[in-house]
Amino acid sequence: MAVTGRPVSLDGVGPSCVALPPGPWATVLDFLVQRFGAVPRAEWCARLSGGRVIDAGGTPLPLDAPYRPHAKLYYYRSVADEATLPFQEEVLYQDEHLVVADKPHFLPVTPGGRHVRETLLGRLKRRLGIDTLSPIHRIDRETAGLVAFSVQAGDRGRYHALFRERAVDKRYEAIAPWRPGLAFPLHIHSRLVDSPTAFMQVGVAEGEPNAETHVDLLEVEGGLGRYALRPVTGRRHQLRVHMASLGCPIVGDRIYPTLRPDAPHDLAHPLRLLARHLAFTCPVTGRVHAFESRRTLAF
Repeated sequence: MAVTGRPVSLDGVGPSCVALPPGPWATVLDFLVQRFGAVPRAEWCARLSGGRVIDAGGTPLPLDAPYRPHAKLYYYRSVADEATLPFQEEVLYQDEHLVVADKPHFLPVTPGGRHVRETLLGRLKRRLGIDTLSPIHRIDRETAGLVAFSVQAGDRGRYHALFRERAVDKRYEAIAPWRPGLAFPLHIHSRLVDSPTAFMQVGVAEGEPNAETHVDLLEVEGGLGRYALRPVTGRRHQLRVHMASLGCPIVGDRIYPTLRPDAPHDLAHPLRLLARHLAFTCPVTGRVHAFESRRTLAF
């Protein structure tokens, strides 16, 4: 498990970094126990003994490593009872600079909270053997569909600039209630801000618009519609908020319009939102790319 030269991933999971401030701690262990009070001392002892705490050069630190202020160290998280998601991603494209994957519902793109090993990034690192893989953009854990990754660390800034400069054609599909009184296509232009009362939610507010989405109705079945969504901007939860603001919350949404954080995830009934289409000109190779998800949304 030891690594040398630079911090790398272990089993597809990259390390977290922490800077060591001046302080009274005699050992790295003492600092970690106080700094991360939610993690038991025994867990930190196990991580140190197992080579899961390393210095900036990638050398594992011993259990009695002395504390050295102004240094940096890296540690690998783990969740003992992390569940394995029974759905598989698909790699749609790979070259020396770019990887594009088709993500299933419920799989997070990157580690967070109780999701450490079971992420799209971790799975792809293990599957492809590319430790430098990094997502160019993100989609929600509940959303399925296309996610692009850069392979070379030196390329990341150029790929990120594509999204920042809105040079990427992103198109989504959603299943949501049908309201006969709405005339499509619609252009939604509003200001989205974090909710002051519910940390998971984003709301529509007065002021200069910062979020823009084009919405069209593709077909109707029963009381539901299949919608084509084209976000011009990329605000957090933008499509979910904009659909809810129309009175058409996306089927399976546990956040909009009503926040239900304790409602259990039903793997048979995901959020009916799919990142369907992704197109751009590669800033590194000049190739024109257009990708389509192979997943479908059922009414």
